[in-house]
Amino acid sequence: MSPQARSDAIGRMTEREIDVLVIGGGVVGAGAALDSVTRGLSTAIVEARDWASGASSRSSKLIHGGLRYLEMRDFGLVREALRERGLLLQHLAPHLVRPVPFLYPLTHYGWERSYVGSGVLLYDVMAARSGHARGVPAHRHMTRRRALREAPCLRPDALVGAVQYWDAQVDDARHTLAVVRTAASFGALAANRVSVTGFIRQGERVTGAELVDLEEGRRFAVRARQVVNATGVWTDDTQALADTPGQFHVRASKGIHLVVPRDRLHSSSGIIMRTERSVLFVIPWGRHWIIGTTDTDWSFDKAHPSASASDIDYLLDHVNSVLTSPLSRADVEGVYAGLRPLLSAAPEPPSKLSREHVVGHPVPGLVVVAGGKYTTYRVMAADAIDEAVRRMDKRAPPSCTQMVPLVGATGYAAVRNQRHDLAASAGLRVGRVEHLLSRYGSEVVDLLAMVRADPALAKPLPGADDYLRVEVVYAVTHEGARHLDDVLGPGCRGRRDRSASHG
Repeated sequence: MSPQARSDAIGRMTEREIDVLVIGGGVVGAGAALDSVTRGLSTAIVEARDWASGASSRSSKLIHGGLRYLEMRDFGLVREALRERGLLLQHLAPHLVRPVPFLYPLTHYGWERSYVGSGVLLYDVMAARSGHARGVPAHRHMTRRRALREAPCLRPDALVGAVQYWDAQVDDARHTLAVVRTAASFGALAANRVSVTGFIRQGERVTGAELVDLEEGRRFAVRARQVVNATGVWTDDTQALADTPGQFHVRASKGIHLVVPRDRLHSSSGIIMRTERSVLFVIPWGRHWIIGTTDTDWSFDKAHPSASASDIDYLLDHVNSVLTSPLSRADVEGVYAGLRPLLSAAPEPPSKLSREHVVGHPVPGLVVVAGGKYTTYRVMAADAIDEAVRRMDKRAPPSCTQMVPLVGATGYAAVRNQRHDLAASAGLRVGRVEHLLSRYGSEVVDLLAMVRADPALAKPLPGADDYLRVEVVYAVTHEGARHLDDVLGPGCRGRRDRSASHG
C-alpha cells in the first residue's frame, strides 16, 4: 500500500466494472473488502480520510464477548462475540490480540458473589463451547485480601472480595489496517483519502459511485455490480446520497477515554466497575492505563468528537471512588473520543440501544451494514457480502475469512521464538524487537531488514521513544500513510499507547 500502489488502485478502479465497491475504511468496511476479495470477487474499497480514522481507532481496545450483555439476556450476541474473540486470539491476529485480566470488585456479601460468579461462569462455558477458548484462563474468585494483592490501588473499604476473569485486547488501529492490507494482498483495490460525492444510477438501481481524490482533486467514477455502505456513524449521510429513505437509522453515541501513566495505578490486573449508566473499564495499555467509557448522544461534527469537562469528571469521579490515591486532571496525559454507530428506532438512552448489527438493501445495487460491535466485525462483513452476492448475477462461494490469517499472523510464533537472534542481527535490544512483534507480527523481519540497510532508522522518534524511525518509513511505504497525522495523530500507526493528546 505504497503511494504508487494507491495511484495504481485508483486507475484500475475506473478501467472496468467491478463486482463490489466498499465505501468506508473502518474495521467493518475493511472486513467487507477482505470477505469479498477472498470469495473471488473483484473488489475496491475507498475511505474519505485515513484507514481506521473514525471509531475503529478510538475504541476501548477490547475484543470481548460483552459480559454485561448476558445480563440483558443477549446470549446470541455474546456467543458470537466469544467465538470471534477466540478466532482472533488463536488464528487470525495473535500478534495484535492478546488476553487481559479484569478484576470485578464485589461490594456486597453473599448474593453479589453468587450473581456475578454465575454470570462469569456462563461466560467461560460459552467461550469453551465455541471451541476457541484455548489460551484464555478461567475466572477465579478472590477474597478481599487476595484482591488487594492483585490491585493495591483499590481502597480496602471499596470491596469485600472480587471475581477475576479474562477477555482480550487489541491495537484497534493496527488491526483495522492489517485487515485492509490483507484484502489488498489478495487483490482488492484500496485507496484512502477518496471521498464519495454521489451514486451512479440506472433507473432505480445503483450501479456505482462518483468519487473525488482528495489528494489531487481529481474526480472519477467507479462502476460496480454492488456497492456496500459501511460508513459507521456516517451511514445516514452516505445513504442520503442515494436519494432514497433508509430502512434504519444510525445514532452516534460518544464514548471518551482517559489515558494516564501506568505508575499512577498499582495493579497487575485491569478493573471493571458498574456505574449507574453502564460499566467502566480500567485497561492496561503499555506504559499507560486507559479509563473509559462514556455513552452519550453526539449531534455535532462526526469527524471531530470531543470530550467535555463533564465527561472527564464523570470518569475521574467514578474511578476515584475506589482508589486509595485519587487521580486528578493533572494525571491525564491524553483524552480521546469516538462515536459508536448504534441502531436507533426509538428515543432510548444510548446505553440501552442494541449492539446487534443489521444489513439492508434499500435500493437495488446498494447494501447497507450498520450497528454491531468491533469484536464481531468479521461476521458483519460476511453478512453484508452475503447480501451483495444474493443480488448479483454472479455465483460466489461462502465466506472463508475465518480461515484467513491477517498480515503478520502467519509464522508469528516462529518469528517470536527467534527474537533474540533477530535483535542481535539488527543491533537492537530484545525489548525493542518484542515491541515491534506486538505491532507487526512476522512482518518484523521486513522492518529489521530496513534497519540493517540503514542503521539510522533504529533511532527512537523524538518525544515518542517507544517508537523507531523505521516505523514511520514503513507506514509510508507499506501502510498507506499520506500525512504526518496518519502516523502520529489519533487513529495513527505510531503512538498507540497515547492515542490522542489533549485537544
